Amino acid sequence: MGRPIEVRTAAPAAVPAVHDAQAATTGDVQAVLAGLLADLLGVERVPADSHFFEDLGADSMVMARFCARVRKRPDLPAVSMRDVYQHPTVSGLATALAPVPAPRPPTGAPVETELAAVLAEVLHVDSVPVDSHVFDDLGADSMVMARFCARVRKRPDLPSVSMRDVYAHPTVRGLATVLGAPPPAPAPAAAPVAAAPASTLRCGLVGSLQVLVFLGYLYAAAVVADLGVDWISGGGDLVSQYLRAVAFGAMTLGGTAITPVVAKWVLIGRWRPQDFPVWSLAYVRFWVVKTLVRSSPLLLFFGGSPLHVLYLRALGARIGRGVTILAKQVPVATDLLTIGDDTVIRRESAFPCYRAHAGLIQTGPVTIGRDVLVGEATVLDIDTCIGDGAQLGLRSTLQRGQTVPAGEHWHGNPAQPTEVDYSVLPPAPCGTRRRAVYSLMQVLSVVLVTLPLGIGGISVLLVLWPGIGTLLDAGPLAFTDPSFYLHAAGISAVLFAGGLLLGLLAATTVPRVLDLGIRPDRVYPLYGFHWALHRGISRLTNRKFLTGLLGDSSYIVHYLRWIGYDLSEVVQTGSNFGTNVTHESPYHVTVGTGTMVADGLTVVNADFSATSFRVSRASIAPRSFLGNGIIYPPQSRMGENCLLATKVQLPIEGPVRENVGLLGSPAFEIPRSVERDSTFDHHSSAEELPGRLAAKNRYNLRTMGLFLLLRWSSYLGITLIGLAAAQLHHSMGAVSIFTAEVGALLFTVVLGVLVERANLRFGRLRPQFCSIYDPYFWWHERYWKLMWNPALFNGTPMKGFMWRLVGVRVGRRLFDDGADIPERTLVTIGDDCTLNALTWLQAHSQEDGAFKSDTITLGSGVTLGPSAWTHYGVTLGDGAVLAADSFLMKGEEIPPGGHWGGNPARALPETPVAPPARADRPTAPPPRTGAPTPVSSSGGPHPAAARALTRALQ
Repeated sequence: MGRPIEVRTAAPAAVPAVHDAQAATTGDVQAVLAGLLADLLGVERVPADSHFFEDLGADSMVMARFCARVRKRPDLPAVSMRDVYQHPTVSGLATALAPVPAPRPPTGAPVETELAAVLAEVLHVDSVPVDSHVFDDLGADSMVMARFCARVRKRPDLPSVSMRDVYAHPTVRGLATVLGAPPPAPAPAAAPVAAAPASTLRCGLVGSLQVLVFLGYLYAAAVVADLGVDWISGGGDLVSQYLRAVAFGAMTLGGTAITPVVAKWVLIGRWRPQDFPVWSLAYVRFWVVKTLVRSSPLLLFFGGSPLHVLYLRALGARIGRGVTILAKQVPVATDLLTIGDDTVIRRESAFPCYRAHAGLIQTGPVTIGRDVLVGEATVLDIDTCIGDGAQLGLRSTLQRGQTVPAGEHWHGNPAQPTEVDYSVLPPAPCGTRRRAVYSLMQVLSVVLVTLPLGIGGISVLLVLWPGIGTLLDAGPLAFTDPSFYLHAAGISAVLFAGGLLLGLLAATTVPRVLDLGIRPDRVYPLYGFHWALHRGISRLTNRKFLTGLLGDSSYIVHYLRWIGYDLSEVVQTGSNFGTNVTHESPYHVTVGTGTMVADGLTVVNADFSATSFRVSRASIAPRSFLGNGIIYPPQSRMGENCLLATKVQLPIEGPVRENVGLLGSPAFEIPRSVERDSTFDHHSSAEELPGRLAAKNRYNLRTMGLFLLLRWSSYLGITLIGLAAAQLHHSMGAVSIFTAEVGALLFTVVLGVLVERANLRFGRLRPQFCSIYDPYFWWHERYWKLMWNPALFNGTPMKGFMWRLVGVRVGRRLFDDGADIPERTLVTIGDDCTLNALTWLQAHSQEDGAFKSDTITLGSGVTLGPSAWTHYGVTLGDGAVLAADSFLMKGEEIPPGGHWGGNPARALPETPVAPPARADRPTAPPPRTGAPTPVSSSGGPHPAAARALTRALQ
């Protein structure tokens, strides 16, 4: 086992204490920018026209530090990474960000003349005809017009202009006519909302209540299991026992489905827009309901089906007819969710109707009209609205207060108008009868097959296992008999190895038969025979255990081929795919030669409407690199030799991109690679690669062996605890089952923490920059495979304690609603921080053959929004906020109190925005006619505030 090693990169040159500030104040921004960059690069001077990446050899980390230093200079304009990629020379950057000339004295000139003058300055021409189309006649593009809008907004004598206004009125005269009225006086900015820090005592009391509630739930489950075991075992013959198992399974399924609904109405009543502090009694009620709602077996067995929609209606959601919800994450404040008829919400989307912010839980409405398409991996923050017939594209986000008008198409983060059509699928017959019949068949299959097999499978194994019955009847003396432990080892080995082999066999054989009934590019109705075939293929071939075992090694490519991937001619790197690769259908995925995938690839090669679906081939071009969290649609316009950055939104229209990188949502082009990424190319040479690859394969085999040993050890421990409970069941009844539940939980926690810390030799990781053929990287891949997941403790004070056990430097009173931290010992979190669900703090990056890692530092009182993602080398100052689904790029620094958002994240302007009006709930259900869904000032986001926020974010 390798050990972490010291950083091998040189420290950056120190920044001189004195800069030519006078140059900046006299307008020579270019000279000061060049001086700052020269300091970072350790050179005497930087030519103003030299390309940052191609000529100067800088990389994204260097340029992130450059942006941070520029932002600290009050005499310089703020610079973001998007600006750097769009203007990759000092001269271009200085020109694009040059201070806007002081406002002209009032002369009575009309708005039209002033707008034309600003546009002429942006276009670097003498004059602009007021009737010329800005795109077709003047040759401007969206970036030019975005700068135009920004400059107009800085003019207090001109009305504010947004990109939406430009697209709607693409001439100066048209804009002046619509916006010619004097701008209203700005309203005072809304004060930031934050809770007073809770005391450690109150935090501990809330945690104690949560523990008691959890133990009570476990005991109730033990009592039910005890009654079921006694009743089923007293059935006599096998048929009678099966019938009793069916009845018990049906009652248990019904009870676990009804319990969250009853708990919600008893403990909460109707959800209302409100703010309440975490670590309070109100939060305990919220946590109980959230835990029960999201752990219901209905979601495991019937997620994505009409029963899913029925479950949400029972919880208070207002959902119209013909709605299809494929997203797995269930909203919590369900009374605040309104969805109109015939709407489809695709997979991986999140619309929880609540968020954690600065020590508060905030609930707010999410309103979705009729005939709406919500794309894959979208995030809808609270107080958001999508009008009738609108579309929100994949990998997009509606930040709080944003509204998509009826009939419009939006995408990006923050979402903005687009002409892209994401609805590419015609409808198919799928009425209420079809949905009801499919739901009934689902229930029957679970009640008659799945549950009886699960209930009786282990019992049959114990009955058939030779000698186990006699041993369990021996009383307490059984624990002193060595054969007791040998039997436990044998049973756990059979369960573990048998499950592994059966899973592999099921993934590689049965789906091939099912796929015979699915024709690519053919439209099928939902909730019928073909839908059942498709769902079966997806469930059987998406095996997280197998990709977790084989990922980050040479053996993952063989497994993906076995389940149906077309990998062309594989160029073996030893890390072709990560440990998390999912798809809709593996039989329609093509990956080109020489392409590498970091982790978190989701191939969405099936399109969905509210009534139909279609499977299509998704082709990933050769010689490309895909970063983390990629949602890959079949319509992707990615060509050969591309780099896809983390969380990028892939374009599905326009020209095919080749030999470039794509970053952000919506995506824009960046360099494919920089000089530093080729530092280790010699390891891939024909002379050196075979030996290093063979050594990596041997190391990976040992890692896979340790992975299997750890998982089997967990099975063995739980089997021993289960057999002990079975031996004591006759005398202790439900108490023995309850004790076994608690014992298994404690054993799993202790084993996971001990293995992870021992793998680090109880030390800490250090920042790295190395090749994927360096033994350190092989060890780091082992570290990932042997990590323990503390997700069970989400939303409790114990989550912070668990993070400390595995090496995270955590302050007091951390609220963690479901964050993930791959490199635990590289992360520091201050006091009173708030981490939302699906937040990632990823302190590493892999790009082609290079691996990099660095620290992540969160100050006190920091809030990371739902699904927010921070990269390595970042620092967030005290009280900083990163908005929902944002991607904070490597090396960025958010100053104390800063509010950043977007993909990639940048500082959000201090634009005065009235807070959205709140209401108890929408005043009317979604309309059944063709009229637009009303959004009243009392039932959703305030229209003026939403428009202002959208303009500010854009």
